[in-house]
Parts: sequence; C-alpha cells; structure tokens
Amino acid sequence: MKTRNKALVLTLCAVLLVVATVMGTMAYLTSTDTVTNTFTVGKVALTLDEAKVNTDGTPAANADRVKENAYKLIPGHSYTKDPTVHVTADSEDSYIFVKVENGIAALEAAKVENVYQPIADQITTNGWTALDGVTGVYYKVYANGQPEKDMKVFNDFTIADDASTRDAWNNVGSDTKVTVTAYAVQKEGFADAKAAWDATFGNG
Repeated sequence: MKTRNKALVLTLCAVLLVVATVMGTMAYLTSTDTVTNTFTVGKVALTLDEAKVNTDGTPAANADRVKENAYKLIPGHSYTKDPTVHVTADSEDSYIFVKVENGIAALEAAKVENVYQPIADQITTNGWTALDGVTGVYYKVYANGQPEKDMKVFNDFTIADDASTRDAWNNVGSDTKVTVTAYAVQKEGFADAKAAWDATFGNG
C-alpha cells in the first residue's frame, strides 16, 4: 500500500512539474503606449528707458538710453524727455500700463494746436488710452507673436513763459519729478484692462 501511495505521489509531482513548466512559458497578450506632455511657460516682460539728455534738455551725443535725467528749468524752454516702453518679443497677449506722475504739470506751457501739447495730451496722441477711474494711468495692448515693440509714452515738455510767476515755481526742488512707471499684465483671464489693473495693482 505504501509503495502504491508513493507511486501516486511521484506521479502527481510529475504532473505538477509539467503544468508548472507549461504555465511558465505562457504570456498574456499585451500592448503599451506612452503620452508625454511637454510644457513651456508663458511670459510678459518689458523695460523702460529714455534718451540721455543734458541739463538744458538737449540730447547727449552718442549716449546710451538711461533710467533718469536731471533738468534745469527755465521759463519758455523746451526739453527732450521721451520715456519709452520696450515689450519683449513674444510676450503673451498683454495689457501694457504706464503710470505718469507729472510733478511739473502746473508749470507746463498750454496746448497750442500744431505747435505744442502738454505731457498728458502727448500720451493720448501716442496711442495710449486713459484708464477709467485711475488718475495718470494709461494702457495699450500687446499681441503675442510680435517682435519687440517700442511704445513711446511722450516726447518732450515745455515750461510756460510765465512759469516764474506761478506759485508752483517757488516749490520746485530736488523732489520735483516726472515719474513714469511701466507695468505688463497678461490679458488671459481678465474681461478688460480695468479688471486687469484692479486685480493686479489695486485702485492706486
């Protein structure tokens, strides 16, 4: 009986070995594929500068553009000042804003048709739109795909002939400035320029 049982066990072992060997050579039908995502990032970028000038407002010869200038004001005299925004090529669709704080507005010559425009008028003549409800802020739109774009804010200013008789003349000092600040904000996600400005820079 023991011999018979031993033979049965050996037979089962042999069968199991055969089954294991057959199963080991089998494989599931399979197929694979891969999707790879490539990411780039959008950008908005700009710089702001102006022509280098002498204190009398005449352009300095062979000078690089600069971030600031110093002027000596004289009634009736005109001065070069041409702040220009340079939007980096292939920036995303953007609102380009400038905030102009004009510390000499009370001394500027009045508008004379086809002769002179005060700074505020020059800005709109150069294609900037006044931002509704925000004093001194203007905007333009940049479209993606353009090369670097130059956006001049204004060109010059002229001091009125009678400036020395005005109260503002007596307050001119080292803190008297015309300050231009440029900003860029993506268009995507905003209904209009005002919404982009308010969300990014507030109402100031």
